[in-house]
Amino acid sequence: MSGGNFSMGGQAGGSFGGGYGGSGYGSQQPQSQAQAQPAGAGNLIFDVTTPTFAKAVLEASRSQTVLVDFWAPWCGPCRQLTPALEAAVKAAKGAVLLAKMNIDDHPEVAGQLGIQSIPAVVAFKNGQPVDAFMGAQTESQIKAFIERVAGPAPASPVDAYLAEGETLLEAKDYGQAAQMFGGVLQMDGANTRALAGLARCYLGAGDLARARQALEMIPEEARKDGAVIAAFAALDLAEQAGQLGDLGELQAKVEANPDDHQARFDLALALNGRGDHQGAVDHLIGIIRRDRSWNEDGARKQLLQFFEAWGPKEPATNYGRRKLSSVLFS
Repeated sequence: MSGGNFSMGGQAGGSFGGGYGGSGYGSQQPQSQAQAQPAGAGNLIFDVTTPTFAKAVLEASRSQTVLVDFWAPWCGPCRQLTPALEAAVKAAKGAVLLAKMNIDDHPEVAGQLGIQSIPAVVAFKNGQPVDAFMGAQTESQIKAFIERVAGPAPASPVDAYLAEGETLLEAKDYGQAAQMFGGVLQMDGANTRALAGLARCYLGAGDLARARQALEMIPEEARKDGAVIAAFAALDLAEQAGQLGDLGELQAKVEANPDDHQARFDLALALNGRGDHQGAVDHLIGIIRRDRSWNEDGARKQLLQFFEAWGPKEPATNYGRRKLSSVLFS
């Protein structure tokens, strides 16, 4: 397409050629009350006028693709297009800006571009129109148009920070992981995954009080999330382990009496609290082998809580499930 003279094909949404005849495009029209916001103002969607068009669209498009929506208050298809267009622009996360131009108040630019019907949306890059569509479109069609003129939406920094934080957490790099989750919370203070991840960092560092504080910030309706359930389970286990006393005494009790199921159960909790997940599994499996009904199936239930707290990626979870299956179905 050339910079100042290209035609708009396709089905017309609402013709405005007759309304302005052949002479209206060169005259100065009254400026609308809503003024254009420059691209740096942080607004994805703004109104633009003839006087502000050069700066808000042409100059801005040298660093960011700008869509211009030519519309009028009397145009029904324009009202139909607006919600889908604005939703698609917001979903593009800054890949494009949307400038809205009321052609009743500002017909000059539309006339110079040869637009014969509305709604019409023109994409500008490097100060030039590069692509366009006209008529009402679905959000998916608009998304495809935006990706064609500006590329796919950038990845959310929140998602990137969460993914990196969870990777660091698995590697037990609690300090760096906490920085990632903290960065998410600066952008989204109520992010459930970040609060749960931060709590796990505190747990890893042995700060149970701050772990609980982070989890208590999560509203009740969000506590069914798997990451939150796992974090609460891990906190409960850590608090239980802290009340069990000396690990050596528990080991001595079990060695003295292998059928002391309570001592073996407490030893499993203590080992889990110190990160020996496989050892914790082995002792609970030992109880189940000797007495499946002990403490109302308490050993099996405790294993399930371990699995919940550790998560499916923890090798001890798979190890424990295999051991449990071999006992229950042998």
